[in-house]
Amino acid sequence: MGRHREFDPDEALQIALQVFRRRGYEGTSISDLTEAMGITRPSLYAAFGNKEDLFRRTLDLYEHQHLCFAREALQAQTARDAVERLLRGYVEVLTDPMSPPGCLGVNGAVACSEANEAIREELIARRMVNENNLLDRLERARSDGDFPGDEVPADWARYVVSVGLGMAVRAASGASREELHRVVDVAMRAWPTAIR
Repeated sequence: MGRHREFDPDEALQIALQVFRRRGYEGTSISDLTEAMGITRPSLYAAFGNKEDLFRRTLDLYEHQHLCFAREALQAQTARDAVERLLRGYVEVLTDPMSPPGCLGVNGAVACSEANEAIREELIARRMVNENNLLDRLERARSDGDFPGDEVPADWARYVVSVGLGMAVRAASGASREELHRVVDVAMRAWPTAIR
């Protein structure tokens, strides 16, 4: 009979998420992970594969646990409400006192070297999925007359994502929840009004 694992993989994955969120992908070593998770290297490799595989699993967990508000936000009655809910929900995630400040995707990608190009590409691809979901919502809004016909939805989707990424960097640098909500206030003042 095989030995039982001496750790809870779900709990270990939660810990790995916090380590990666605090240090980024490149800033996190296998030793950092095994020490924080309280497991040996062989146990980490047996349960999660290599560091890249573990990081991808933490990204899945992060999206499931922390970014799940986005799907509901996009269902808001108006495009403006959807965007505001997205940005305000993101502020809550970025400044959650129970987690390191900032965003796992942004913290993980900022310092990726050529050696970790696959991780950088993975993070870009996931970000593009979110941007495209927002773009689809804005295009629907334009078809429904809820978004000005002379505005380009793709430009606004890029703008909103860029505001979110900027807030993530600011949160990781110590910006408060209140400061970031004020950033959202300013961004929403720029929102175009559809003429009905």
